[in-house]
Amino acid sequence: MNLRELESFNAFMTYGSVTKAAQAMNISQPMVSRLLNNFEKSVGFELFSRKRNQLTATSEAQQFHATVLRSLNAFREVETQARAIANEQLGSIRIAAQPIYVDTYLIDVVAKFKQAHPNVSISITDTGLEGMLDMISTRQCDLGIGITLDLQDPNVLVTPLAQSRAVCLMPVDHRLAGFETIDIDLLRGENFVELSIGSPLRTKIDYIFQIAGWPRKIAVEGRTIRTVSRLVERNVGIAVSDPFAALLVDNSKVVARTLTPAIEWDVALFTASRELSAVEKSFLAFLRAELPRLRESGCVI
Repeated sequence: MNLRELESFNAFMTYGSVTKAAQAMNISQPMVSRLLNNFEKSVGFELFSRKRNQLTATSEAQQFHATVLRSLNAFREVETQARAIANEQLGSIRIAAQPIYVDTYLIDVVAKFKQAHPNVSISITDTGLEGMLDMISTRQCDLGIGITLDLQDPNVLVTPLAQSRAVCLMPVDHRLAGFETIDIDLLRGENFVELSIGSPLRTKIDYIFQIAGWPRKIAVEGRTIRTVSRLVERNVGIAVSDPFAALLVDNSKVVARTLTPAIEWDVALFTASRELSAVEKSFLAFLRAELPRLRESGCVI
């Protein structure tokens, strides 16, 4: 029993004669007859009654046709899905990312990707760097988007996308808002809004100020950069922040200024140590295609 025999049987049952089945399959009548004979032998029961060189389907054939039709439809679905996967039009991607990138970078990339790949399903989880790395190592997600500050994890493959540099967020009427670049010594005495202790960026910022040799006054701590930036917007304090935060604030209320000494890191794609699927490679291409716009906005350098 083979696929061609199944197709000949279905054609015969659909069109009612060997002649019409041959026309539908674009093959000769003798070929159809041979395929039907072979198929009947392989199933082990009579499919046709034969009178004056004409075939008539038996009741068993009528019953069996429904099963054959389901099998053919299933095979066509396999073919369709195979073509869709080969053309990067079918599959799924599970993404874990730090909240700042979910709120800014990813939403635009996903929207554009879905226009080109409407049948690819995507799930997004916002989590801290530690949670993202855990999800990758335990295969709970396929791709991660985050920063590379002091990252050391042998189980995760890191593909840098672009470099970012910390900025100082402050209200537009702040005394330092007129500066293009701000040395951290100018920030003495300011109220700071900071990420919670344990964040890789917070750890790096703490280290820079320890080197500077003076403590900063922390007014509020928040878990996400969205929270921090919104508090700056409300004049609670200033913040040393990821530059992507500038995409979340009202630019009529908050400005972002370059900070020295520079605090830099890579925005990167994190994966398990394996080859990316075709659809994942396509998503990576969309991530990279978005970078020029992010450079124009000052989020990456």
